[in-house]
Amino acid sequence: MNAHTDFQVIEQDGKPIFAVVPWERFQEMAEAWRAAQIREQGIPQEVVERHVVGGLSLVAAWREHLGMTQAEVARRAGMKQSAVARIERGDSRPRHATLRRLATAMGLHAGQLLADEEGLV
Repeated sequence: MNAHTDFQVIEQDGKPIFAVVPWERFQEMAEAWRAAQIREQGIPQEVVERHVVGGLSLVAAWREHLGMTQAEVARRAGMKQSAVARIERGDSRPRHATLRRLATAMGLHAGQLLADEEGLV
C-alpha cells in the first residue's frame, strides 16, 4: 500500500469483500461507531442514579448494575482486584486505556465509562 492511499479494496470474483485502511483512520472510524452505539444504548437510569445520587464511581455503578464482583471484572480485564477497588473508590485516576479494558470486561462500550469525563452523566 502506498503512503498516499487512504484505503485498499480487496476483491474476490470482481466484487469488493474487504477494505484495508490505515490504523489511525480505523481508530477514528471505530471511535465514531462506539459513540453512535452509546447514543443508541445510553446509560440506564439506575446506573446514573447510583453514580449521581448514590455517589458511586461510574465503574462501580455499572459493575453493580451488571451484578458483577470486583474480582470478576478484574479477572476479565487482566487486572488485580485491588486496582479495580482503587478505581472505584476514586483513589486513582485511570487512563482511558484502563477504562477501555474495564468497559470491555463488563461488555460495555468505552464511552459508557468515559461518559463522566466527557460530561454526559
